[in-house]
Amino acid sequence: MKPASWNGQLRSGIHSAAALCDAFSELAPRRAMLEEVTGAYPVCINSYIAGMLKGPGDPLWRQFVPDSAELEDTTGMIDPLAEDSHAPAPNITHRYPNRVLFLVSNRCAVHCRFCTRKRKIGRSFDVTPDTIGQGIDYISRSRQVRDVLLSGGDPLLLPTAQLADILGRLRAIPHVDIIRIGTRVPGVLPDRITARLARTLARAHPLYVNTHFNHPAEITPQARRACALLAEAGIPLGCQTVLLKGVNDSGEIMRELMQALLGMRVRPYYLHHMDCTRGTAHFRTSLTTGLAIVGALRSHVSGMSVPHYVIDLPGGGGKVPLTPDYIQAVDGNRLLIKNFRGDLYGYDICPQDAETFRGLPEAGVRRAHTGNHINDKETP
Repeated sequence: MKPASWNGQLRSGIHSAAALCDAFSELAPRRAMLEEVTGAYPVCINSYIAGMLKGPGDPLWRQFVPDSAELEDTTGMIDPLAEDSHAPAPNITHRYPNRVLFLVSNRCAVHCRFCTRKRKIGRSFDVTPDTIGQGIDYISRSRQVRDVLLSGGDPLLLPTAQLADILGRLRAIPHVDIIRIGTRVPGVLPDRITARLARTLARAHPLYVNTHFNHPAEITPQARRACALLAEAGIPLGCQTVLLKGVNDSGEIMRELMQALLGMRVRPYYLHHMDCTRGTAHFRTSLTTGLAIVGALRSHVSGMSVPHYVIDLPGGGGKVPLTPDYIQAVDGNRLLIKNFRGDLYGYDICPQDAETFRGLPEAGVRRAHTGNHINDKETP
């Protein structure tokens, strides 16, 4: 039998609580709960992903199968990043001076249960030729905008000809230097990535694609092929991973994921701490967990494999990177810095830097006789 096309995989997927219970008999006793959850937050699991689900506890199951915990969280924010209040035109968010977010699609290949746009996806979220035209007109009038990020929904679910039209109109704007696309398609609907699509995207260079992989189980032969088609078209690929409790909140899983990404020419870019979105609290880890994971990555993989760990500040404050605390103290014109093994080293700094780090605790240690290394026993 001929495999289903990517559109067929979308059509034949799971789109209701009833379909979930038909596909997974263990969910039948929970049908009433599933009806309630999907009434608030719709479900969409294409047949490619549905065929990979192994049951509760599986990292893919946790990401895509509705859970009663979504309704139990009433403290989260509806629009945590204040995207709607920073919207000067339909489906445009203009938060940073020189770049905008432009939502060009209202469809996703799957509905991630942790999505920051739970208020929109699968519900009333209009994307029409008129809203797209208004967005492009706003960008053309905003001469300070040099970088446009296409998102949604998923831009790669648009018909190829429509996507080509949008990219061509943006590329014709003289002050737009960079176009980026945020997409989960290479990992959750990889058959959508075709040679024709890759050629279409390549005509809009300089264009960058940021994918979204959260667990090594998502890196299948099909996903590798999809990323290879994009990379071989000269499209730089990055990955934005979300830190999720019960999915990838361990150094071992994250290390395996980041190394696998590099192996298919996808550069780890961001590790996102969970946004404070209503209905997602059960996915949220502590910041300490995230910092420990980044520290573990730095100890065992190359710098290319280590994403920036970021918080997207509620209320539209933007992304802020978090790093493990390597600078431990100041000793005159020397910093005491902890390396990946936990050893302390002295690092000479200039007087100007000394002023910057004046607020650090005074170490009061003496220089060791073995170069810059400082034995822990010599510290107070």
